[in-house]
Amino acid sequence: MIRLVLPFHLRTLASVQDEIMLEVKGTATQASLLDALEARYPMLCGTVRDHTSKKRRPFLRFYACGEDLSHQPPDAPLPDAVIGGREPFLVIGSVAGG
Repeated sequence: MIRLVLPFHLRTLASVQDEIMLEVKGTATQASLLDALEARYPMLCGTVRDHTSKKRRPFLRFYACGEDLSHQPPDAPLPDAVIGGREPFLVIGSVAGG
């Protein structure tokens, strides 16, 4: 099981409190994890990734194991610590302003 943490506004939309536990079939990648998220919580379709292109929304970032995974290819394997459930996969909302 993979632990996933969403920003507050997406947790509210999905009606979840804290971490989400997701099972990913096959190789655990960003794409397969987000596919599992959208399958379990259809109200999140289009909020993390664009409906058509499946690209990450511009003001969201992906982190795991202290690394920014936002610009890695969607089909790159997730870190072993995330796959093993020792570390969460974080979806973080960007903060903009001056």
